Amino acid sequence: MDKLIVVVGSTNTDMVVRADHIPAPGETILGGTFFMNPGGKGANQAVAAARLGGNVTFICKTGQDIFGKDTLQLFQKEGINTESIISDSQYPSGVALITVSKDAENSIVVAPGANAALRKEEIEKVRTTIIEKADIVLMQLEIPMEVVEYTALLAHSKNIKVILNPAPACRLSEELLKNVDIITPNETEAALLTGVEVTDIETAKEAAKQLFEKGVKTVIITLGSKGALVYNKNEFNLVPAQKVEAVDTTAAGDVFNGALAAALTEDKNMLEAVEFACKASAISVTRFGAQASAPYKNEIDK
Repeated sequence: MDKLIVVVGSTNTDMVVRADHIPAPGETILGGTFFMNPGGKGANQAVAAARLGGNVTFICKTGQDIFGKDTLQLFQKEGINTESIISDSQYPSGVALITVSKDAENSIVVAPGANAALRKEEIEKVRTTIIEKADIVLMQLEIPMEVVEYTALLAHSKNIKVILNPAPACRLSEELLKNVDIITPNETEAALLTGVEVTDIETAKEAAKQLFEKGVKTVIITLGSKGALVYNKNEFNLVPAQKVEAVDTTAAGDVFNGALAAALTEDKNMLEAVEFACKASAISVTRFGAQASAPYKNEIDK
């Protein structure tokens, strides 16, 4: 059996309306195209990992509504194990309402719904059947922090590799960082976690060192078009990004994280895995949408 990636995180349905401009308070405007996209950082990363050859189990919480049912079918189509997805009768599924103006500005309101109701007791229920069977546990920060901390503690205690994508950006406890093997902030997230404003490679190195000193074994700071800075074993390596014409950077970080997890379960070393993740991320920014932009393995092999 392939090595197991367990993703613990969020799933949303993005509802997008294109319009001439973002409406002012109290203003009603006629919009243009409306479309719905599956999103949520956890879901994006689970789909990316599965498309890139990963054996993925996803733990998340949805409502017992049409969005929850659609989401479940979508994950099953992607080959993701959905037996640990919890359907909650009390809360609706997470949604994001997004208005996009013609000059590409956007206004977003997220209603986390069932995502915010995921509890550590529910993680405890699948501790022996799912968490302790994982080779990698991959998480982000769109679910309650206590769930992230508890899952990291459980995995770390069994020597299971924990990858944390610290997004959306917020401060993290010293205890959590000690239970994380690989952390993958972008420049903004790295700055918030360390107080070092990341503006170039030198400041990225300074931020990486600080995170390493807090107990994280491998720090990967993603630097957009500059690539990714990797710090582990007291050594820095800059993995360059592929040169592409970007049309939509939504979920580029999520694709990077899913790809990184998939590559590590194929026994690639850290630099090979980061190079693979950079390629996957580069392909994703040439396409519109979140999960829709995640590439398949054969596209990277090309």
